[in-house]
Amino acid sequence: MAKAKDKAETDNEDAKPKGGGAMKLVMVALLMLVVGAGGAYGAFAAGLLGGGSEEAGPDVPKLIRKGDADPYAPAGGKSDADAGDPIYGEGGSEFRTAYYSFEESFTSNLSNSPGLIQVDLAVSTQHDGRVLQWVENHELAIRSAILIQLAATPEEDVYTPEGRTKLSERLTKAVNSVLEEHEGFGGVDKVHFEAFLVQ
Repeated sequence: MAKAKDKAETDNEDAKPKGGGAMKLVMVALLMLVVGAGGAYGAFAAGLLGGGSEEAGPDVPKLIRKGDADPYAPAGGKSDADAGDPIYGEGGSEFRTAYYSFEESFTSNLSNSPGLIQVDLAVSTQHDGRVLQWVENHELAIRSAILIQLAATPEEDVYTPEGRTKLSERLTKAVNSVLEEHEGFGGVDKVHFEAFLVQ
């Protein structure tokens, strides 16, 4: 009889771990679920999950498609009666180009030369109106950067189309450098010559 009693106790002990093991399994699964949900919430709150929208990044000027409204368009100098919607061609770039002309000319000596250069300049951008507003706001610093580049230009560069193209590229980099320093974003696509005089 003692053997039967010992056998019954052994059977009960074997049965207990099976039930306890299932309970442990449920607890581990529940713990993993809680930890996983907490981790997912933490990643979402930190911005690592979901919300891959443009607004999540820095607020930089956006490219404006032809025909789209520019939310930062400067107040135009034209009267409302004269102003109409621009008509864009179907070819070329899908983005519209806006321009800003500097009112005053730029005059400088050329590098290692008695020659002078005088240019009238404009800049263009395909980004929203903030870029041209920033050009106007920082015109003094931009003028200084442009004059430094003009003074560093060798006289032989201003007589060839290739030299003028390189000068335009250097001026574009100089303007964007000033805007990046002050606003954190350049956005000027090109500097254009409206007048070009070398003496």
